[in-house]
Amino acid sequence: MASETNQQAARLWQAVLGKIEMAIPRPSFDTWIADSVGVSFDKGELKVSVKDAFTAKYLEERLLGIIETELRNVEGEGNHVTFMVTGERSPVNSGLGLDEQPSTMSSGRTSKDNGHPPQTEKGRFNLRKPELNSRYTFDSFVVGDSNELAYAAAKASSESPGHAFNPLVLYSGVGLGKTHLLHAIGHVVRSQGLECVYTTCEEFTNQYVSAIQQGNTEQFRDMYRSADVLLLDDIQFLIAKEQTQEGFFHTFNALHMANRQIVITSDRPIASLSVLEPRITSRLMGGLVADIQSPPLETRLAILQSKAKQLKCHIPAEVLEFLAQRIQSNIRELEGNLNRVAAWSQFRDVEITIEDVTRITTGTPGQARGLTITDATVIAAVSDHFGIAAEQIKGKSRRKMTVLCRQVAMYLLREETSLSLNAIGKLLGGRDHSTVLHGHERVSSRIELDDGLRGDVLKIRNSILGG
Repeated sequence: MASETNQQAARLWQAVLGKIEMAIPRPSFDTWIADSVGVSFDKGELKVSVKDAFTAKYLEERLLGIIETELRNVEGEGNHVTFMVTGERSPVNSGLGLDEQPSTMSSGRTSKDNGHPPQTEKGRFNLRKPELNSRYTFDSFVVGDSNELAYAAAKASSESPGHAFNPLVLYSGVGLGKTHLLHAIGHVVRSQGLECVYTTCEEFTNQYVSAIQQGNTEQFRDMYRSADVLLLDDIQFLIAKEQTQEGFFHTFNALHMANRQIVITSDRPIASLSVLEPRITSRLMGGLVADIQSPPLETRLAILQSKAKQLKCHIPAEVLEFLAQRIQSNIRELEGNLNRVAAWSQFRDVEITIEDVTRITTGTPGQARGLTITDATVIAAVSDHFGIAAEQIKGKSRRKMTVLCRQVAMYLLREETSLSLNAIGKLLGGRDHSTVLHGHERVSSRIELDDGLRGDVLKIRNSILGG
């Protein structure tokens, strides 16, 4: 009887994993949950075995919500998950015959694995390097009083890495240009033939934990420490776990001692990041900490002029000045409103007026005066344009066209509504905030280079705005 219960739990958990795999980024899935095993299911409690307490705690703190949502989607309401650490897990799946093994997974697990993670040969650890955004260069960065110090420090660090301002910490609120400068440094460094590693803090954490689990910490260490320049985005997401912070501390020390350039971004002053250990805070404060403030009117106007030129769209000077005065919070919102104005103008083939701008834009995202833009409006517009059902856009399909539609929806929901990343992810099939952020950035990058996709997005935006 116990064996049948174990088999039921194993099958149920495999079904849940199949859904989770489609809902969270691949690196997170492979690092934290791919090798977990369902061991028992009784009275609504599914017990899942993971390899160590560190993984169990991370899953409980970061992924439990989406895990239990998918469990209830599979098994119904009133069920929950408990994580446990066990040393020997092979008996759990040993009763599953070859024909009974779930086939929905694509993480490398096969019928021969019996629930164990794929073994990675030492020396073959693969460091995934996120790509630099081609739009984020020093030439496209508009300099003003609010960001002059950060710009100058970033430029100096790229031209003389390891010698000027090391480490360099850039901090600002959302949408003010710190990631733009980070990518700009990367472009210059790589053009010099130097080894530049750019990564997000979340990705760094996932890679470090994966290296520990696979017994490849030496390869992980060598890959990071061979960098001439390390660019680390969003240090505030370094999880408060002793083991991870230890790994970051030693990586930082090794690079700093070798005069390798380190540039880090944060959404708040380093001294206020309680997640960081004091010794890490001390090291970061030992370099240059440069903040980026909200841009003044002159800088906002210069940004709009530069962006309008990129869009190849004529916007009257008085309209740009009106927008610059109207929107004061951050650059992302400023550019988002200009995109709406450009779409409205181009598809009506008329010169836009201040009265038009007042109607279709606002100082806060997605609350256009005289318009009610809801998530349903955006998804319906995307669905109608591409001919893909809204249920598919919200679903788990990985077909190329459906994924594109979903990413366009992510982009427009972030640009045209006030929904948070988490809220957008929940709306689109329970995906997490990092998946939504990736989708938004993917479309943002492509529309600068792909005329066809840019036209699609402009037409959908025009439809949303009532044209």
